[in-house]
Amino acid sequence: MERKVKFLNSREAAEMIWDGATLGVNGIQGTGVSEEIHLEVEKRFLETGSPRNLTVIHVSGIGDGVHKGLNHYAHKGLMKRIIAGHYGMAPKLQPLIEGNELEAYNFPQGVISQMFRDSAAKKPRTISNVGLGTFVDPDIDGGKINKVTTEDLVEKIKFDGKEYLAFKTQKIDIALIRGTEADEKGNISFANEPLTLEALSIAMSAKNNGGIVMVQVEKIVKNGTINPKDVKIPHVLVDVVVVVQDKANHMQSFATQFNEAFIRSDLVFDSKAKKEPLNERKIIARRAAKVLNFSKNTLNFGFGLPESIPYVLHEEGVIDYFTNTVEPGAFGGTPLGGLDFGCSLGPEAIIDQPYMFDFYDGGGIDAAFLGLAECDQFGNINVSKFGPKIAGCGGFINITQNANDLVYCGTFTAGGLKVKAENGKLEILQEGRAKKFVKAVQQITFSGEVARAERKKVLYVTERAVFELLPEGLTLIEIAPGIDLEKDILQQMEFMPIISKDLRLMDEQIFIDKLMGLEDYFNQTKPLKELVNL
Repeated sequence: MERKVKFLNSREAAEMIWDGATLGVNGIQGTGVSEEIHLEVEKRFLETGSPRNLTVIHVSGIGDGVHKGLNHYAHKGLMKRIIAGHYGMAPKLQPLIEGNELEAYNFPQGVISQMFRDSAAKKPRTISNVGLGTFVDPDIDGGKINKVTTEDLVEKIKFDGKEYLAFKTQKIDIALIRGTEADEKGNISFANEPLTLEALSIAMSAKNNGGIVMVQVEKIVKNGTINPKDVKIPHVLVDVVVVVQDKANHMQSFATQFNEAFIRSDLVFDSKAKKEPLNERKIIARRAAKVLNFSKNTLNFGFGLPESIPYVLHEEGVIDYFTNTVEPGAFGGTPLGGLDFGCSLGPEAIIDQPYMFDFYDGGGIDAAFLGLAECDQFGNINVSKFGPKIAGCGGFINITQNANDLVYCGTFTAGGLKVKAENGKLEILQEGRAKKFVKAVQQITFSGEVARAERKKVLYVTERAVFELLPEGLTLIEIAPGIDLEKDILQQMEFMPIISKDLRLMDEQIFIDKLMGLEDYFNQTKPLKELVNL
């Protein structure tokens, strides 16, 4: 007899989830999230006390920072364990984690995406260099983020004399994923989805381990109407299809219901770049952009301040020489921020997230620009934990350990900083309340020790100073014109950095509100401009 896919509503699907099940959940913020099923899981638990003691595994941050996504699971007893790449978008989980009400792990985003794929193939471990020397390393915390979490899920091993981390793969009982449409047999297309993420890997993991696969879609279409190459999840992997009842529970992101530009590359956009004022963000972005040349053209920009760098490249007329990538799977186009993060306007290609991290882990990024939240005397960076607040590492560790050139971007101090750039000089009008260059970071998300051992090129760019991670340690190499070394830099740090014997001024053009002439600058640093068009 031919196997039949069940077509259910979201409540019926939620009632199929049994106590103690392990859920593999797809999505980044709101993209790819089966929100209506998650909503019904919460309602069922509050009404009946079931399902309970779930294990939830997800790659990226899932939520809107308020109540959607994994915030629906923030009830004592609903979960017993969570393994996640990022927690920042589900703040309701924080009290449960801090209060030791559930076991909680934070592993690199790329590792978890690849772990789903390895679980589908029934491989016992996901082996990676990603996480060495960070809080994920078993010599430090092993990715455990509270006291009640005791089981070791990562171990250190050696091949050919080199150390790696081996992450224990997890069996998935239930896959919760999302597509755009299903045909009558249950074949799934992602026609309106901005990203495919790890949906296929999660589905295969559940199916090959004897579990079930639930897919939330917009509509049902007749058999044969989906082009075979457009079927992202074949019907043999699908058990339950849920047609969403409320379109608000099936947005392209938690910020955008539907934008055609998220899924097409042939649309014509307004070519005018947003004109940003010459504030501390733009100053940092302008200095960071000077790291580039025409041979370094495959880039990654992290969340927050680095998002300003593409605007500088656009303003300078050189954006087309570079290909932006975003870790969930997008090549080309304009990466978006906020609750649209992960999506791009006019992307040239979208691939599954595990394969994007294969590309990243293998050194495919020429230059990566990431945030600088907290830095210590050893060049370590923390972006994942601040007091009781657990943001999580996301893709940060994958990217920072394996990009060819690495640039951290952030203000020198935080909380109320005000500056003025005028006539090629910088003036500090009001100092930030918190120092970001500290003796020891609260959590090591990037290991300066590992980077130095690998002789990695690492810069730390702020509005008033630039540091470089050299073999001898974190070294101050540039200061802004108009800045007093003692008052504005050394007194605002908790440690004394190495000061380069060749300490120089940052280019005064950075602090003048007109174009810097980046195209000419790039031609001087790397004249083979024609290589871009090969």
